[in-house]
Amino acid sequence: MSIALCLAALWLPLCGMSALAGYGLGRRRSCRDGLAGEAGEAAHLALHIAGLAAPSLRTGLNRDSARRAVRHLRALLGTPALAITSLDRVLARDGEGVPGDEAILAEARAALRAGWPHVVVGEGVLVPLTVEGRVVGALAAYDADAGHALARIATEVGRWVSGQLELAELDSSRRRTLEAETRALSAQISPHFVYNSLTTIASFVRTEPERARELLLDFADFTRYALRRTRDFTTLADELSCMDRYLVLERARFGDRLRFTVQVAPEVLRVPVPFLCLQPLVENAIKHGMPGEVRVVIKDAGPEAHISIEDDGVGMDPEHVRAILGEEPKGIGLSNVDLRMRRIYGHDYGLVVDTAPGAGTKIQLRIPKTRPQPSLI
Repeated sequence: MSIALCLAALWLPLCGMSALAGYGLGRRRSCRDGLAGEAGEAAHLALHIAGLAAPSLRTGLNRDSARRAVRHLRALLGTPALAITSLDRVLARDGEGVPGDEAILAEARAALRAGWPHVVVGEGVLVPLTVEGRVVGALAAYDADAGHALARIATEVGRWVSGQLELAELDSSRRRTLEAETRALSAQISPHFVYNSLTTIASFVRTEPERARELLLDFADFTRYALRRTRDFTTLADELSCMDRYLVLERARFGDRLRFTVQVAPEVLRVPVPFLCLQPLVENAIKHGMPGEVRVVIKDAGPEAHISIEDDGVGMDPEHVRAILGEEPKGIGLSNVDLRMRRIYGHDYGLVVDTAPGAGTKIQLRIPKTRPQPSLI
C-alpha cells in the first residue's frame, strides 16, 4: 500500500469524514486491523514524514519554510513533482517535471480564485492553502496520472498544511502580543517615580554631590534596563539587579521610613523569568507599605523558583485586589504581571495575593525553572 493511500485512510477519520470510497481502500480496516502489516508500516512512515515537514510549516509560509518542507510533502503524496506557491510567486519545487514558474502560477491562480482544488488532467492537482479563511498560497502536485483520487488525497494534505500555517499564525500573533505588552510596559514606567527620583537626586547635588552622582548612575542603570527593547525573558539575577537599583532610589527618597530585606537562594539566580516581573510588585509593596518594611524572599523549590514580596503596611481589601486583577492592564502593576504570568505559564501561575485592611500584603508567584517553548509564549 502506498504512503499516500494509507495517509488518506488515516486522514479521513481524523478529519471527521466517514467515507473511504474512492481511495481504493475498501472498508475501514486497512489502517486499523492491519497496523501490524504493510498498512501499519506505511501509516508510520506517513506520520513520520508529516512530522518532518511540520516544524518548517510552523514558521509560516515563506521561501525558507517552503524549501525545507517541499521534499517531505512530495514524499508524503508520492508524486513525481511538487511545488509550493504564495499568492504571487513560486516558493519552492521538488522533483522532475515541474513546469516553469509562469505556468505554475497561471494554474495556481485558477485554484486560488475558486478556493477549491483545480485538476489539470494528466498533469497535476493544485490545492489552495488557507489561513483563517484567507487563501495564502497553493500546493501543486504533478503526476501524469493526475485525477480525482490524487485530488482527494492532495486536498487532505493541503488541509493539514493549512492547519500548520494557522498554528504558525497563532504563534506569531501570540509573540506580537507579548512583545507589544513588553514595549507598553517599558514605555509606561511611572512618571511619578521618574520625577521623584530626579527631585531626590537634585536635593543632594549641593549637600552630598558624591551621593547625587551615585544615585544618578543608579537611575541611569535602572532606566536603561527598564526601557530597553529586549526579548520577553531575562534572568532572575538581572531582575534582582533592576529591583536593587529601584530600591536604592526609593531609600534615598524615603530615608529610614523605608526598610527592606532581600533573601535569595543562589541556585535560582540563572532561572529565566519574564522581563520586569519583580519591580512592579516591589513598587506596589512600597506604595501600600510606607512607612514600614518590604521583604523579598526567593526560594529554590525544585522545578520552580518561589517568590514572595511582603510589606507590613495598611493592606488592601481582598475584593479590591480581585477587581484589580480582573481589569485589563493599563501599565505597570499587579494586573499586568498577573496577566503575563498566566499567558506564559498557564492559569495556575498567576499572582497569589494575601491581604486585608491593616494586615499588610503578601504577593506570591511561582516561576518554572524551564523556559516555555517559543510556540507556547
